Amino acid sequence: MRALLLAGVLWATQAVAPAAAQSDPAENARAAMEALDTAALKLREAEKSRDRVAALTETVQAYETGLAAMREGLRRATIREASIRGVFEAESGRLAQLLAVLQRIEAAPEPSLLLHPDGPTGTARSGMILSDVAPALQKEAMALKSALQEVAVLRALQESAVGVLEEGLTGAQEARTRLSQAISDRTDLPRRFTANPEAMQTLITSSETLEAFASGLMTVELDGVEEVISAPDFTAARGDLDMPVLGTVLRRFDQADAAGIRRPGWVIATRPKAIVTTPWPATIRYLGPLLDYGNVMVLEPGEGYLLVLAGLDQLYGQLGEVLPKGGAVGLMGGAELDSQAILMSSAQASGAERSETLYMELRWNSEPVDPKGWFAAGKD
Repeated sequence: MRALLLAGVLWATQAVAPAAAQSDPAENARAAMEALDTAALKLREAEKSRDRVAALTETVQAYETGLAAMREGLRRATIREASIRGVFEAESGRLAQLLAVLQRIEAAPEPSLLLHPDGPTGTARSGMILSDVAPALQKEAMALKSALQEVAVLRALQESAVGVLEEGLTGAQEARTRLSQAISDRTDLPRRFTANPEAMQTLITSSETLEAFASGLMTVELDGVEEVISAPDFTAARGDLDMPVLGTVLRRFDQADAAGIRRPGWVIATRPKAIVTTPWPATIRYLGPLLDYGNVMVLEPGEGYLLVLAGLDQLYGQLGEVLPKGGAVGLMGGAELDSQAILMSSAQASGAERSETLYMELRWNSEPVDPKGWFAAGKD
């Protein structure tokens, strides 16, 4: 009987063992905390940089990457904890009964445990069974202990994450504020042309679609060239461009949305206040509100090419400026979640944090081009 009870405990604990072989979500979350510490260091060093705009842009991106990793680490930690607790709850009744019987056996006098109804032969056989079961039982008991300890670590991690998240969110907001100020103070960017307000206003008024505006933008008269700027060949970057924002592509080129509408570009889901950068050195051809697209930034990364970024909340720069690769062009809108809201959304495994959408369109000679062939994120 005792051998059967031990075998039952062994069977009940085996459900926990496979989960222990999975990747360690706690370690992932700790790595995210280190990434946020690195971002904080970048923010302190940004004031000493010769190019504060570039340094602060990198700092904001570091904070965004760290916070994204932190959210993902907490999400996985929550899922892992729920998985372990689910196994415990599913087997709690069976384990409680078995452990109660074992405790009664343990409390029984030792001589009585050596007796068997079948005599010495039965006693010997039961001893042989126990000698086979005991090592495996010990191994699974250790797996149970390890799982319980992991739950405690994950819970402590989630509790300590509140302070880390608050510092990270505060640091990210401070970096964005400093970046906005540094860009407004900047006067060292080269310019290819100056604005022609009348020509631009005429184009905006006469355009009824984004396509019409982009086509007309290539022919609009400008107020003259101030500097001749040599730029690297944009076509050489085909297939290796970085995404302009940290996010996920919701809909790709000519892919219909829920309403059946198809657009010749990508719709990218981002988190609130995400920084948007130019993936290649480019001239600002237009920035401002346009039709029903919200704030729009139109960049010229190469002769005959236009990169349209629509849906921003805040825009950086001036018409005609030549931005370096990775230069900040603006911020997405929305209100960033606080630490408690992030923890709650992580517990619910929710994707609602990415509430903002950036529309990106690439054009060549006024015709839309599928970004898939240009951006590294589009590679299969």
